[in-house]
Amino acid sequence: MAGFFRMTRPERFRRFLDYFTTNFPEPKTELAYRNPYELIVAVVLSAQCTDKRVNLVMPALLEQFPTAAELGAASAEDIFPFIRSVSYPNNKAKHLAGLGRLLTEEFGGEVPSTIEELQRLPGVGRKTANVVVSVIYNQPAMAVDTHVFRVSHRLGLVPKTATTPLAVEKALIKYIPQEVVPKAHHWLILHGRYICVARSPKCSICPLTDFCAYYAKEVAPGLATTAGKPSSAKSQR
Repeated sequence: MAGFFRMTRPERFRRFLDYFTTNFPEPKTELAYRNPYELIVAVVLSAQCTDKRVNLVMPALLEQFPTAAELGAASAEDIFPFIRSVSYPNNKAKHLAGLGRLLTEEFGGEVPSTIEELQRLPGVGRKTANVVVSVIYNQPAMAVDTHVFRVSHRLGLVPKTATTPLAVEKALIKYIPQEVVPKAHHWLILHGRYICVARSPKCSICPLTDFCAYYAKEVAPGLATTAGKPSSAKSQR
C-alpha cells in the first residue's frame, strides 16, 4: 500500500469521484418525502435516529399535520404521540411545533432556500440546513453527519486536523466540483451506512481500498503478515 502514501489529496478525490460517478451516478436520500415541508420535518426527526425509523413515523404524522400551518397550530403535546418512537421525542416535538409556526408566520408556509434563513428555524442547525438546500434546491452544500465525518477521515479525503464538522465540510468542498457536491454528500453517507460502518468496517467488500488510509494503515499490514506465515500443516512437516 505504499502507493497510497505517494498519492496527493486531489488524486485521492479523483479516484473517489471516478468510482461513484461511474457506479452510483444518481444517489438519493433514503428519507421518504414528497415536498420541501415533508423533507425538513423528516430531517429534523432524523437527528441521531435512523432514516428507517423516521420513515415509519412520518405517514401518521403527516396525515395529522399535512402542512406547516397545521403543524404550527399544534402544541408539542399534540405532536409527541406521533413521534414517540424516534430519539429525543420531547425535544423534537417542541422543535416541530416551533418550526411550523415560524414557517407559517415568516415564510408563508414555504421552506426557505438559504442556509441562513433555515438556521433560524427551531431544530435546524447547519447540517439540517445543508441537507435541505442540497436535496431540494440542488445547492453545493455538504452536510456532515457522523457517516460523512467518519468516511472522509478513513479514506484520507480530509486532513487529521479537520476535527469539527465545519472543518470537514470546508475540506471536502475544496476538492469536489460544485455540481457534484449534492451527490457526494449521499455517496459518503451511504458508504458509511452500509460498508464503512463505525464498528468493524466491511473492508473485504469495499471498492475503495486502493486509496483508503484506514485500509492501508489498519488492515493491509495484517493481511500481509498473515499471508507471509506458513500454514499450520506445512509448519508441522
